[in-house]
Amino acid sequence: MLSFYGEHRVTNSQLGFIGLGLMGDPMTRRLLEAGFDVTVWNRTPAKAEALGQAGARVAASVGELVASVEVVMLCLANTAVVEQVVFGEGGVAAHGRPGQTLIDLSSSDPAATRDFAARLEAQCGMRWIDCPVSGGVAGAEAGSLVMMAGGEADAIDAIRPALAPMAARVTHMGPVGAGQVTKVCNQMVVGCQAAVLAEMVALAEASGVEATRLVEALSGGFADSKPFQILTPRMATSDFADPPWHLRTLLKDLDLAVAQRQRSGSPTPMSALAAQLMRAHATRGHAEHDPAILVEAYRPPQRG
Repeated sequence: MLSFYGEHRVTNSQLGFIGLGLMGDPMTRRLLEAGFDVTVWNRTPAKAEALGQAGARVAASVGELVASVEVVMLCLANTAVVEQVVFGEGGVAAHGRPGQTLIDLSSSDPAATRDFAARLEAQCGMRWIDCPVSGGVAGAEAGSLVMMAGGEADAIDAIRPALAPMAARVTHMGPVGAGQVTKVCNQMVVGCQAAVLAEMVALAEASGVEATRLVEALSGGFADSKPFQILTPRMATSDFADPPWHLRTLLKDLDLAVAQRQRSGSPTPMSALAAQLMRAHATRGHAEHDPAILVEAYRPPQRG
């Protein structure tokens, strides 16, 4: 519980977790079940209290959390929220100290992440690891997430035991920011698949094919994938209730891809087109709905 670098690894150390939403709550529960001492804080206190009943310590402030832990994990909505929690008044940077590690499990902008890491180390001596995840709520609950990490190799090796209860695999992708670039790549594939799956289901329906049988027909073939398995049935049955993820989140990630294209000079025409489709649908009141709602963009309007 002292040092985390060189030959020291995080094993039974005190962890802090900030951001207890759809992903953060089950990830924290996995850590508690694995025997870690976890302190939590959330902008909506009720979510933290629920985890308090599961065995977590509930901090009254970010400062109280940072003072009591060695590793701070973030799982927040977007880059702006990460910046606010870390560098805002009373944030992580105001209370951090050398020897601590911040692990950002959020999906954030790669360039901003590199800037945040430099600012945090300069301000308080904490090291930054960007470690976004893929696998959704089901993966968080099962501890089968895949994680793509950016940072120094010794720092990532040190925190692997703390990530193990949440992840099936942690891959070191390079320096700080590389994990976020890898997550952008992941979301490019997912976002473009979501867009074409909506086209596919609507085309099948318009052509007289029973869309609810598409999964049965295409599973195991080249069209099969996790997005196909998850989204196709929801699209075919118009099952948009209780979304395990939101259209706004997928749109945010595709916007990150377009922004990275501008920095790297590598074209992303398909991702940009998928983002346009999602933005149009989000502005019609669907931002908080499941991405499966995209199929409605292709169906003929209902006549009352």
